[in-house]
Order: sequence, then structure tokens, then C-alpha cells
Amino acid sequence: MDFEQLKTFLEVWHQKSFSKAARKLRITQPAVSAQIHSLEREVGERLFDRKGGKITFTPAGRVFEPFAEHALDCQRHLLLMVSEQRRSPRGEISISAQESTSLYVLPDVFAEFKKHFPKVALKIARAERARTIEALLAREVDFGVVSLPVTDKRFVVETLHIDELALAVPKGHPLTSVANPGPKDLVKFPFLLPKQGRQRDLFLNLFRMHDIYPKSVMEVESSELMKRFILAGLGIGFLPSINIDAEVKAGSIAIIKIEELKVSRDLGLIYLKEKTLPHAAKAFLQIAIGGVRLDPFESSNRTPSRD
Repeated sequence: MDFEQLKTFLEVWHQKSFSKAARKLRITQPAVSAQIHSLEREVGERLFDRKGGKITFTPAGRVFEPFAEHALDCQRHLLLMVSEQRRSPRGEISISAQESTSLYVLPDVFAEFKKHFPKVALKIARAERARTIEALLAREVDFGVVSLPVTDKRFVVETLHIDELALAVPKGHPLTSVANPGPKDLVKFPFLLPKQGRQRDLFLNLFRMHDIYPKSVMEVESSELMKRFILAGLGIGFLPSINIDAEVKAGSIAIIKIEELKVSRDLGLIYLKEKTLPHAAKAFLQIAIGGVRLDPFESSNRTPSRD
């Protein structure tokens, strides 16, 4: 049985007439009769008595009538909720992203989203790149924020922002007084490197290209730890500009521009191509594009196929 049959059943009862029900529903009388007969065959009992030109319920019809009313009430409620969801979305959106992106980028995106969709809960899962992609494939999260490129054809990829990786040094560092510093000036000082990840490999390759290597290297687990070590004067290193904006403005960290070691990266918002995005998720996608940046500590020691 379907909702149209239930509507026809109730209209016949309310009008006490097949022909009047047909006019009210704007269908033919034979169509009304066919729907009622189909419903009766499915129920296994006659629902109406048609004696003396009057329409009355059979015992089965009396039992069936409140069920039909309830089913149509549920349908109306469902359609209302779907419509309300379109106008004022509810539910939850989950995003997996690397730690630095979670700390410095997504809060602003979340705040903007919440202005427009206060009833939607936002959940952040902090994970490195490979784990983010695994979570997306397992449908554990709705979106992932990762460094690009992503070549896996199972994903839709939206480029969000390009962020420069800046060479950060502590306040008063000797490099701040060097005019037009070059790569050879850089390697005279202790250098901080990500313990793993694509950016680590990139920096090491840049050093090799210039036939240089830092005087000493300390490996660190995260961009936050690197920033703390730089502030403590333990070394210098490359960090996303967004990570050190506050410290640069406060004067506790300085940025050294070395043209030969200029590095930038794309950060993308990705999701499964076959996933149907609800209205709230589409809105999050629109708001997020254009506002997030990269961190160099996204691991690449484990990557999925084709990525």
C-alpha cells in the first residue's frame, strides 16, 4: 500500500461517495475504485459496504481508518521535518584534520558556520593525513582537511587556500640583521624539522638542491612543539604563516624571507564522491572554501592507494 491509496481511502470515507472523492482528489472515479480495490486486496478484507447508495465502514474498515490517519500524519510530519531541515538544518557534521589546522584554521570556519546554522553540531577529529583519508573511506567522518594533491578518484577535492611556509626565528636572532640572507646563512644555525611527513622530505630536498645541510637538526613531533622551541631559542624552522601570526605581531618571532627556499602548499577539503551531502554539509563546504591553510606536519609515511 502507498500514501495515495490511504489518502483516497480517507477521502472516500469523508465524502461518503466514490464520485465526490474523485472530484476532490481530481482523479477519475474508476481510478478511485481501482485504488480502493487494490488496498482491499492487500489488506485481505473489504473496507467499505456499498449498500443502498450509502458508503459505510466494514469492521475491517473501522480498524483500518485510525491506521490510515496515523500513517498520513507521520508522512506530513516527515515532510515538515525535511522542509524544516532545509530551512534550518540540524544534526552533526564531522571533520577530520591535522592538529595545527584544527587549532588555527577550523575555529574561524566553525564560528562563521555557527552564525548561520546554530542548530548543527560540529565535531572535529584530529588526525594526520593518512588516518583522515582512512576515516573518510570508512564513513567515520563527513569531511577531511588534508594537504594536496589528492589523486584518489573516490574523492571530491576542493582547494581551500594556499599558505606560505615561513622561516621562523626567535626575537633578536642573528639572521634578522643579515641583509638578503641566503640558504648558506640559514644552515649555520640549529634547525628544527618535522619528525615525519611530506614537508620534511621537501625541506631536505631543498637543502640537497643547494648542496647545503643545517649545522644541527632537531626533530619535533608537531608544529606547536616547533613553535615553542623557536620561542625558547632552541632553533629555527619553517611554519605555516597562520600558525605564527600572533607571535609575529607581538614581536616574539620574526620571519626571514629567503627567496631560494620559498615554499607554499595547497590545503583541500575532501569528501567521498558517492556521498550525498545534506543541506548543512553543503553550506559548510561553501563557508569553508577560502579560509584554511597548511601545516607542515601532515605525515606521509602511510598513504592509501593512488594518493
